[in-house]
Amino acid sequence: MEEKRPVVTIEMIDGPIIKIELDPESAPNTARNFIHLAGKKFYDRTIFHRVIPGFMIQGGCPRGDGTGGPGYKIKGEFAANGHPNPISHQRGVLSMARANEYNSAGSQFFVVVDDATHLDGQYAAFGEVIEGMEAADRIAGVERSRNNRPYEDQQIKSITVDTHGVIYDPPE
Repeated sequence: MEEKRPVVTIEMIDGPIIKIELDPESAPNTARNFIHLAGKKFYDRTIFHRVIPGFMIQGGCPRGDGTGGPGYKIKGEFAANGHPNPISHQRGVLSMARANEYNSAGSQFFVVVDDATHLDGQYAAFGEVIEGMEAADRIAGVERSRNNRPYEDQQIKSITVDTHGVIYDPPE
C-alpha cells in the first residue's frame, strides 16, 4: 500500500484555509522540521510578514519581522548545497526561506504565487498547495509597505499536519 504524504492545513484567523501536501522524499529533514514545529504549535498566531505580488508570501517568523526562528538552523536540502531536490519553484510550491548561508533555514517558509524557477537549486522546496491557492493569492495582493510587510496583519490561526498516522522523527 502506498504511503500517503503529510497534509498541512494553514487556517487563517479570518477563515480562509490553505492545504499543502508535503514531499518528505525530496526534502526529508525540511519536511520533518515543519511537521515538528507545527506539532509544537510554533506557527500558531504568527503572520505572513512579507508578501510580494507575482512572487510569494512568507511566514513562520515568531517575531513577525523576518528576523526570528526556532533557535536552531537546519541543512538546506537543495542542489547548490549538495542535496538533489527535484521540486521546481512553480506556482503553489512551499519552500524554506533562509539567509545567505545555505544552512540557515529554521522556521520561515514561503508559498510561491507565480512561477519562480530562478530559485530552483537554491532553496529547499518541500511541498505544494493542493487546496486554497486563492487564499494565498489574496494574501499576496494585500496593501503593503515599501518593505513588503502587509499594513494589516495576515495572521495564521493555526498550522496543523495530518501525517496519516506516520511518526516523523524530529529534524536533524
